[in-house]
Amino acid sequence: MIRKIIFGITCFSVIAVKAQVMSLPTDDALKVDYPSSFEPKAGYPIAEKLASYKRIKLESDLSKLNEGEKKALGFMIEAAKHADNIFWMQSYGNKDSVMSRVKDENLKQFMLLNYGPWDRLNDDASFVKGIGEKPAGAGFYPKDMTKMEYDSIYGQSPVDANTIVLRNPEGRLEQRPYFMVYQQEITELSMNLMRASEAVGPQSGKDADMELSQFLRMRAEAIMMNGYQPSDIEWLKLKKSNLDIIIGPIENYEDKLNGVRNAFEAYVLIRDKDWGSKLDKYISFLPELQANLPVDSIYKSEKVNNSGSQLAVFDAVYYAGDCNAGSKTIAVNLPNDEQIQKEHGTRRSQLKNVMRAKFDNMVVPISQMVIDPAQRASVNFDAFFNNVMFHEVAHGLGIKNTIDGKTTVREALGANYSAIEECKADVLGLYMVTQLVDKGELSGKLEEYYVTFTASIFRSVRFGASSAHGRANMITFNTLLNAGAIVRQSNGTYKVNVDVMKKTIQKLAGELLVLQGNGNNDAVTEYLATKAIVPSALGKDLDKINKSGIPVDLIFEQGKSVLGLE
Repeated sequence: MIRKIIFGITCFSVIAVKAQVMSLPTDDALKVDYPSSFEPKAGYPIAEKLASYKRIKLESDLSKLNEGEKKALGFMIEAAKHADNIFWMQSYGNKDSVMSRVKDENLKQFMLLNYGPWDRLNDDASFVKGIGEKPAGAGFYPKDMTKMEYDSIYGQSPVDANTIVLRNPEGRLEQRPYFMVYQQEITELSMNLMRASEAVGPQSGKDADMELSQFLRMRAEAIMMNGYQPSDIEWLKLKKSNLDIIIGPIENYEDKLNGVRNAFEAYVLIRDKDWGSKLDKYISFLPELQANLPVDSIYKSEKVNNSGSQLAVFDAVYYAGDCNAGSKTIAVNLPNDEQIQKEHGTRRSQLKNVMRAKFDNMVVPISQMVIDPAQRASVNFDAFFNNVMFHEVAHGLGIKNTIDGKTTVREALGANYSAIEECKADVLGLYMVTQLVDKGELSGKLEEYYVTFTASIFRSVRFGASSAHGRANMITFNTLLNAGAIVRQSNGTYKVNVDVMKKTIQKLAGELLVLQGNGNNDAVTEYLATKAIVPSALGKDLDKINKSGIPVDLIFEQGKSVLGLE
């Protein structure tokens, strides 16, 4: 209790001092000009769109948790709810203010699903009367700010990814840190993490998990103080804990203007130790896989930190914020901090229960429609799981800095980085699978992995071609199709040519690594414009899938009541 009080006083004191020193604008600058009421846009099929999502319960076996862990789990979920509220503000506006203006129940549910009035799985189309296009910068920048104005001030200087940009009273742009913008929500979030820390701390006696307790305390402090590296490093030490949580400003997909600002999200997780133990051996192959990348040595000269790299499997029991908006994430590779990746490694977390739900409800029925009948039996969950896992592993391979040594690939490519990086992960993931199957280190046949990947592309492309993952999938799909690695037959199904696909994956992997290493954003912009497009035949196939009733994605029934904690 003493530690909790000291923590609260210290953090509030720091906030007060920083607020006085920085003289930043008031919260009035953050308010959105909401309509008096939100009404459905005429003709937009909101009820039909809602019905296209499959509702599932996020559950897991809690019998292996002790009482302290169950208490901590409840506090983690409460913390995640505040991360959810923050993402609402980053995406569009205050959740309560928005929902109080929505009377139509279907519209309310669809806005909750999309965190605002734009359909995330339909290229951010507006579905609310009187609401125009979604700003590329979401809620991270003033609505009247141009890209040119931003670049003239911040274009050549380092940017704190955990800030928003506002206009001060004189009309000039200023950056404001999250802990000041979202102070109330961040305070509540952090205090719930502290309560979770206490629940698994010394008061639990012999059941105490001191590593988890330490991390939760450090993460609470990090979110209050806007400094994340120490808690990210501490998180990587959690290798045996039954519980885990990913929470804070994590990914920058929501910032489509600059690809810089991080959005809040949270995953509350329960570790699957049995599945996780099966994956440990693959970490040892990372240096060899890096050395064997199909590209000149200058593009693969960076060392891979396999000593700190981890593969882990979890059941997800709560999603909040960015990861819960529209399509649901099924695996994550964190931390994103490139210094930490280099010095301490990363953890690739597979969310097995959600992966299984997507495979059973989407990949399998899609494969029955679009895959050649003779190859449908090749679609299986193990191949799907491994494809997703090695996608995450592939984020850690390749090149992080441009070959001229001047900057990072992320900084060089800006808003284009995410699409190219996701495509690289897709393709390098398949390349790694190919290498490991050929070495006899990964069970199954290449045809199973390739056919399952092809079926899964159709699932992912339904997210819309404007998202980073959607653009990545279109690059891969079009490349494979044009090379004859996948062939659309006269009956509308697709057949995979294993030999051609193997060669095409190798060639495309090298192509993407060169684009990243060169850091030429103009070349990447042109590459995306010509390759990240939906061909007409595929559009017709997607229409057929959409009309079939196959779910487009998932909606979660989740929380303490679902888990029996209330």
